[in-house]
Amino acid sequence: MKSKIENKSYFSNPYLAGVMLGITLLSSFLILGAGLGASSGLARIAAFLEGILLPMHTFSSEYFGKWGHNPLNYYLVYMFFGIFLGGFFSAILSNRIKFEMEKGKIASNSLRIIFALCGGILVGFASRLARGCTSGQALTGGALLLTGSIVFLICIFAGGYAAAYFVRRQWND
Repeated sequence: MKSKIENKSYFSNPYLAGVMLGITLLSSFLILGAGLGASSGLARIAAFLEGILLPMHTFSSEYFGKWGHNPLNYYLVYMFFGIFLGGFFSAILSNRIKFEMEKGKIASNSLRIIFALCGGILVGFASRLARGCTSGQALTGGALLLTGSIVFLICIFAGGYAAAYFVRRQWND
């Protein structure tokens, strides 16, 4: 008997998903005059939370202060929440909600959590340092055929393959 993961109808058709993502990006350009991304939404949520805890520090900050007293009033914040809600409802509808730690047999839960946290912090810091995340760079910059975005995508894939060499034994079952 096949597991749900082996059943390819369990997931969306990647071509259909790509077309829908392209339509979403085109709609964003036509309606908002801007592309898509995720890190700005997350940064604005962080500014809101910091504004609750340390309002004077936040509003005087050169980075967070420029967003004013309502940093959540930004289209990428709504998109960020929409991604989570859409993914959550999709998982419910396809009966895929399950709490588990995905890792190789060799890796411990602690090692997996450490790798995930270190990778998330590194990507989050780099995305704000670069003034944008990989999704914004790849989707928006790629759709605009920007040379920097195409070079970026090549480097991301090359870096991913290079990094996989060092951690492949953690996932080799």
